[in-house]
Amino acid sequence: MMAPAATALGFELRVLAEGEDVSAVAAVANAPVGDYKDLDHLLEFSRGLDVLTFDHEHVPTAHLRSLIDAGVNVHPGPDALVNAQDKLVMRAAIDRLELPNPRWAAVASVADLVAFGEETGWPVVLKMPRGGYDGKGVRIVASAGDAADSAEWFEAMSPLLAEAKVEFSRELSAMVARTPDGESRAWPVVHTIQVDGVCDEVIAPALDIPFDVAVAAENAAVRIANELGVTGVMAVELFETPGVGAGFLINELAMRPHNTGHWTQDGSVTSQFEQHLRAILNLPLGATDLLGPVVVMKNFLGGANQDLYSAYPAALASEPAAKVHCYGKAVRPGRKIGHVNLVGTSAADVDSVRQRATTVADIIRNGRAQAGATPTTSEETA
Repeated sequence: MMAPAATALGFELRVLAEGEDVSAVAAVANAPVGDYKDLDHLLEFSRGLDVLTFDHEHVPTAHLRSLIDAGVNVHPGPDALVNAQDKLVMRAAIDRLELPNPRWAAVASVADLVAFGEETGWPVVLKMPRGGYDGKGVRIVASAGDAADSAEWFEAMSPLLAEAKVEFSRELSAMVARTPDGESRAWPVVHTIQVDGVCDEVIAPALDIPFDVAVAAENAAVRIANELGVTGVMAVELFETPGVGAGFLINELAMRPHNTGHWTQDGSVTSQFEQHLRAILNLPLGATDLLGPVVVMKNFLGGANQDLYSAYPAALASEPAAKVHCYGKAVRPGRKIGHVNLVGTSAADVDSVRQRATTVADIIRNGRAQAGATPTTSEETA
């Protein structure tokens, strides 16, 4: 999805692909296959690049330092990126910045987990510090009796991150971009809706959010970017907690274009993909104004329909204003394979915008319109 922005600006992208069949290969002419965990592959790939950046956080931190030592211009750098790679490092950084964190602890054993739960109250959220995403590497531990079921996690990785389970009204995302020279721009805070740990829908801007909470969340994202030396786009995922502290708690960080920012492709003056390119190349950042009063992004996951294109006539006819972004991935149940963006003409019409975007997504996913399909509400997921 970064390729169209790069083409428009006249930049050449080179992608290190995991295999010849990954979707980036179809979008980028120069996509050699290699292993991002292999330093030799990374060094060979990086020759002649003006800048090296990432679409996930899993490149080993030590490899990034070796690349920098070899003269490669890496953005974001390892000192910043480690806060997205390791949730324990991130929690400590948020504490250090005196920004709102849930109660947390590093736990090295079932006994440590039980002690934390007894102190904070059950249930407790247990997370693998590295490697988890979309709800993977996260489990709810309901009681001291259930804690023993986590023993295998401690054998695989230790310490783990334990967090007090947060009571929240909805989830939010604050996205910001920052250049190496320190220029930063934020998009409006958005409302994100998760289903089974996966982002299902985004409403931009977050409606009915108190002005002071929105400003504080945006300022927190900018401060994190500045204090941690982030370059490129960063998403700060948040829990909205009305009446508690600043009105929000920080959940996680992602230092890359992010699913909660896909709405910017059609709903913002500058998309997160163009902004990321501008930022890592230290160019002036683009405006982040919305192109309408409300924008809805609806993900669609793999479902019954294996031939997505066969559903396009019905899907596109159902809503001519919708913008469909299909990832070119093989269809598998539960796998993110695309999203729909729709700009509304009135914030008061948000329910209609959501319904129309959902209809388009459902037709593509299922190969036919689903009678009575309705979008998931925040109350159903809170």
